[in-house]
Amino acid sequence: MRIGILGAGNVGGTLGRGWAGQGHDVFFGVPRPQQAKTQELIRGIGAKAQAGTVAKAAAFAEVVVLATPWQATEAAIKEAGDLTGKVVIDCTNPLTPDFTNLTIGHITSGLEQVIAWAKGAKVFKAFNQTGFSNMANPLIEGRRAVMFVCGDDEAGKPTVLQLVNDLGFEGVDAGVGAVARLLEPFGMLWIHLALSRGMGRDFAFGLLRRIES
Repeated sequence: MRIGILGAGNVGGTLGRGWAGQGHDVFFGVPRPQQAKTQELIRGIGAKAQAGTVAKAAAFAEVVVLATPWQATEAAIKEAGDLTGKVVIDCTNPLTPDFTNLTIGHITSGLEQVIAWAKGAKVFKAFNQTGFSNMANPLIEGRRAVMFVCGDDEAGKPTVLQLVNDLGFEGVDAGVGAVARLLEPFGMLWIHLALSRGMGRDFAFGLLRRIES
């Protein structure tokens, strides 16, 4: 699959590295493709990765991944151009600059704002509920971390769930796009525990299922 990742920081770089390792072709869209950090990332991944402008990454992609800081997301979508018909995975949380709160929520969500910006795209929320280190290795004590996915386009959802599972998560369909109103505060809980409660980044959420005998 051709995946355009808007952003090549910790989240974007980790996702790209993982998907390239599973055979997908990755194109990082960044403001300065020749920057040393981006070129080092490309060399580390190898032939399955390249970098260019945001517009070129979006044009290349079957799936566009938003791995930008929230404050840069609208501009990245505008620079991407026409996303009509493309699957878009929104990894963002609408965080305040100090990472202590969400800027919107409860009666709407960041995802719903992204849908308004990316008109005509098939937009899904995923990868907002944990840190980049767990995206690199979602297996903890023999169990897969869970990754919930929500979005309104049922035809596109299996593609997103497959990409989630390709990285080793247990992908779970959480429902329609408005469920992001739950998933973004859930992501905020992980951030709060990791950064404010001293738990660090080496934990993730999982599902326990009772098996009736």
